[in-house]
Amino acid sequence: EKEQKKVDFFAINSCILFAYTSITMSLNNLRIISLLPAATEIIAALGLVERLVGRSHECDEPTSVQDLPALTKPRINASGSSLDIHQQVEHVQDSLFSLDVKQLVDLKPDLILTQATCDVCAVSENEVRKTIADSQLHTHILTLSPTTLNGVFKDILSVGQAIDKEHKARDVVSHLKKRCDEIPSRLNDISMAPRVAVIEWLDPPMAAGNWIPEMVSLAGGLDVLGNSGSHSHWITWDDIVNANPDIVVLAPCGFELNRVIEEAHTPIIRQQLQQIPAVREGQAWAVDGHHLFNRPGPRLVDSLELLAEILHPQIFQFSLADQFARLLR
Repeated sequence: EKEQKKVDFFAINSCILFAYTSITMSLNNLRIISLLPAATEIIAALGLVERLVGRSHECDEPTSVQDLPALTKPRINASGSSLDIHQQVEHVQDSLFSLDVKQLVDLKPDLILTQATCDVCAVSENEVRKTIADSQLHTHILTLSPTTLNGVFKDILSVGQAIDKEHKARDVVSHLKKRCDEIPSRLNDISMAPRVAVIEWLDPPMAAGNWIPEMVSLAGGLDVLGNSGSHSHWITWDDIVNANPDIVVLAPCGFELNRVIEEAHTPIIRQQLQQIPAVREGQAWAVDGHHLFNRPGPRLVDSLELLAEILHPQIFQFSLADQFARLLR
């Protein structure tokens, strides 16, 4: 009986060792495709950039990922004005993005990170799932769809769990939350929160929603147009004038800083902006929406710090405004 127990003990331990080795080998050879810039930045924060084998056409951070094959591309000309892009989007019948199915299948990913927050921002979850089903790949799909900062933190933990980096993910989230908590803790002595309008599209104008109103509040402001956790929504220039913000922040989705400044100075947009008292008083900011405000990953906390610096420059100096924001003249 003792000999039998001894044999059983070694058999059980051998099975455990085999299972552990198999899991470790699969993790060491994990092949990840990210179809969302924020997801790519989450992978980078968790220290597994080298496991990425493919990306979306907009994944550009860290810069090393730009050497990876881009598996998506827009079906519209995204280099035009806000109005031009808006009109193209309205006339597209199917998806705004094409997915390189052949290359995706050839890459044989173990994990694909996609999104279900906005079909205008990236390839849709449904298209990715259909592609995987049709190709019969044994691939795990993880869908990210945050609408709040807490949702972003949960996504980081979900990605960490999917790639066996749970401990690292918890550390990353803990650090990000600590940075978030430090902002309001330094605002106890402010007498009044400035009224803030964050504009996510310029022609036609759109009020920023999702995590932006929450960030405005944490940064010591009062969002006069958006609703925390709710999607961004179309407004009119009269809506902005009537809201009477103290500070206006222009953060068009997908626009880098120079492009925001350029469009803000076009005659049609400048004319509309000049109707807003805060703009005439020199309280209008252009910010990099592409890399910060519109990308629900770790750098949303950078966006929060930038907002705090814009709203309360006498309290916060993060040096982010030098790179990602300009006061409109």
